[in-house]
Order: sequence, then structure tokens, then C-alpha cells
Amino acid sequence: MDVREEVAADRDAVRTVIEAAFGGTAEAGLVDALRRDGDVEISLVAVDGDAVVGHILLSRMTAPVRALGLAPVSVMPNRQGRGVGSRLIEDGLTQAKARGWEAVFVLGEPDYYSRFGFRTDSAEVFASPFAGPYFMARELVDGALEGRHGDVGYAPAFDALE
Repeated sequence: MDVREEVAADRDAVRTVIEAAFGGTAEAGLVDALRRDGDVEISLVAVDGDAVVGHILLSRMTAPVRALGLAPVSVMPNRQGRGVGSRLIEDGLTQAKARGWEAVFVLGEPDYYSRFGFRTDSAEVFASPFAGPYFMARELVDGALEGRHGDVGYAPAFDALE
């Protein structure tokens, strides 16, 4: 399996992966809106042979630091539990750090995302409509979140999600 930047020719396959992973179209619509609005910073695909089997997207956020939002992470159901999502997340975080981003926020299952260094206590000082036990942050630059607080906001496309 290889992980690489998404290209325009991948978009139909990415939509298929997202819809299969989430069992609906809302997240695929979110990705389309993030692309349309120019808020995508990193979009990676996991490819096995010629098939796209996973996708990850990181989009620009408003925050007191240079931050990205990680969402969605999508893996074909028949490939889940085999390290595809982990590889995408690790590669996405590596690229974000290399591109000068200071932190990444995610809304997800703490037991899963804590394996990648995300912590709820890192996010709890930030005001967000998504604040709560599933809202987490990870520093990409040591000390980037220390002493920081204030509002953080996902890209406007997230406002359409229920």
C-alpha cells in the first residue's frame, strides 16, 4: 500500500471510499465543500494496486496558532482494522509538521486518536462548538499550545454538518 497526495483523477474513488466508510453522503459533501472553498491543506489517499482504499483530509482552522482540522478519515470497510487509517494519519501529521503547521485538532474517539498523540486536555482550553470529551488536539511544534486559549473554528463547510 502506498500513501500519496490526492490528484483530481482520484476524486470519484475518494467519494466512493468516504460514502462506504460512513454509510452516507454527508462527509463526501463536506470534502467537496472544503475543496470548493479552498480550505483543503492536505489530502492524501491510500492506494493498493490501482484501488484507492483510504483517504484523509486536513483543512485550515481559525485558532490562536497555525492549526489544521483532521476530518474526515475514511477507509473502505473491507480494509478497516488493517492499519490503513493509522498510516494515513501518521503521514498526514508528518506532512502538516513539514509544512509549518503548529497543531492539529480532531473530533473523534479518544481511545483511537490518543495513539497518535491527540489529547483532550490539550483542547479543553479552547472554545469550540465541538468542545467536549471527543475534541482533542496535538501539538506538531513542542509548546505550540502551552498557555494558549481562545476560540478555534473549523472551516465554514463544517457548519453544514449536523
